Amino acid sequence: MKPKILTTLATYDRDQFLGDLVAGVTVAMVALPLSLAIAIASGAGPEKGLVTAIVAGFLISLLGGSRVQIGGPTGAFIVVVYGVIAEYGYDGLVLATLMAGGIMLIAGVMRAGNLVAYVPEPVINGFTIGIGIIIAASQIKDLFGLTIAEVPAEFTHKMAALWAARDTVSGAALAIGLVTMVLIVFLRRLAPRFPGLIVAVGITSALVALASLPVDTIFSRFGPLPSTLPTPSLPQISLARITELLPSAIVIAFLASIESLLSAMVADRMIGGKHRPNAEVLAQGFANIGSALFAGLPATGAIARTATNVRAGGRTPVAGIVHALTILLVMLLAAPLAGYLAMPALAGLLILTAWNMSEPQNWRGYMQGRMSDRVLLLLTLVLTVFADLTIAIGVGVSIGLALRLRRHNVAIEKDWTPPDR
Repeated sequence: MKPKILTTLATYDRDQFLGDLVAGVTVAMVALPLSLAIAIASGAGPEKGLVTAIVAGFLISLLGGSRVQIGGPTGAFIVVVYGVIAEYGYDGLVLATLMAGGIMLIAGVMRAGNLVAYVPEPVINGFTIGIGIIIAASQIKDLFGLTIAEVPAEFTHKMAALWAARDTVSGAALAIGLVTMVLIVFLRRLAPRFPGLIVAVGITSALVALASLPVDTIFSRFGPLPSTLPTPSLPQISLARITELLPSAIVIAFLASIESLLSAMVADRMIGGKHRPNAEVLAQGFANIGSALFAGLPATGAIARTATNVRAGGRTPVAGIVHALTILLVMLLAAPLAGYLAMPALAGLLILTAWNMSEPQNWRGYMQGRMSDRVLLLLTLVLTVFADLTIAIGVGVSIGLALRLRRHNVAIEKDWTPPDR
């Protein structure tokens, strides 16, 4: 359970540092708009995304079991976080995150990191696609600039409310969102290693400011962003509060562990390395506790940012530390500029993120698999969208493991490929 940074620093040199420095700054420019957008979509203030990327991102790289893992807030948590905030308030989310960190510390000490291999792949694919659908639906209001007093949380009611508000579409907002999406796709294909996300969002947001377009920005909706980290503190803790938040904490711990270990597996294949799963789970535990102490969001290893790090030349955890410190520097020196980012631009960014995280290039392969796997994937997807993520995971894993017991000849090892997110 030794952190990878202790191994890599033994032979660290100037060339490695320069590579990690460039990669860390590059991935920070990708993580910055994503962290803001994920926090907003989760029902939290945009500054919570920055705090999470800084605190949790630093701890995940410092203590983790992967050479190149980049941590922070991710799209997979949007559904869970939004639900917890809606039901228990933001203080409830902070306590649930703190508890999830404790659960992951226990799991790491018990060496439970290797158990990720037993989670059925159709379950992971099903709830990932389901989460992508929910994220995309949550961004329709801002993409189209719709005027709605309150958007319902439940999926069918949400879609009905959005349809009812169709006459309030803002042409300016829709144009900014669509241009942002086109720019992101164009820049990604033109220069895959270039941090096109921040450039695309920055260009369209600058257009909103210079042309004085009637489009919401982070500042107009949330006010100025803070230019310092908050003072660490503990949330209100009581036995009753712990009991009611335990199911949410378990789901957060499960998602954080699964996503971080899958991300580490993807990274291994990209660099030809070998991560330490139990050290990684321990790092996620410390990172989520740290994020909670600073009133941040749940965090995990981010596959898209990790892949960006590798492609940009990052090869040791120093790149992840540079990424966190770069975002901190932006927060300290340029927080007011982030307030100009346009809400439709961030909505377009998240819709593309949702599309890419669902890995559409693999759908044909999913549908050509076993009938039982297809049914399990679709069942998990439907339960994720129309019921509850907790139910979807519980039912999916239970049925998946039961099916696995009937297949004694199925290998545990899976072939994961890095998605182009």
